Amino acid sequence: MSTTFDDADFPAYTMGRAADMIGVTPAFLRSLGTAGLIEPERSLGGHRRYSRHQLRLAARVRQLLDEGMPLTAACRLVTLEDRLSVAHRRIVELGGTLTADDDADLPTATHPDIATPSYYPSPRGDRSASAP
Repeated sequence: MSTTFDDADFPAYTMGRAADMIGVTPAFLRSLGTAGLIEPERSLGGHRRYSRHQLRLAARVRQLLDEGMPLTAACRLVTLEDRLSVAHRRIVELGGTLTADDDADLPTATHPDIATPSYYPSPRGDRSASAP
């Protein structure tokens, strides 16, 4: 017996419960709505309701932010990962095959030093502050 709660797109979670589940604040979830990543459903009373799918996207954005990526870049990357996952599922539904390298369920690895800015030496060598 399947219920709507089995559906990953069913808006089952209130904002407070959703934030607790993925370890963020309600303000963070609102910011993802403002950024255009997720648009929660609204209850009859106007309260935001989130699905498991939306929470997976939000958790992935949080992970990228923790690695030092800007919000807009993280949202864009998560959107593209999600679209790729949908495309891969569709390929399989149509009878195609995917290789292990095509696994869209594996998060895209980011460079470990992404949060550390690296500055390159000047091609003109060491110059004093008074030099032109």
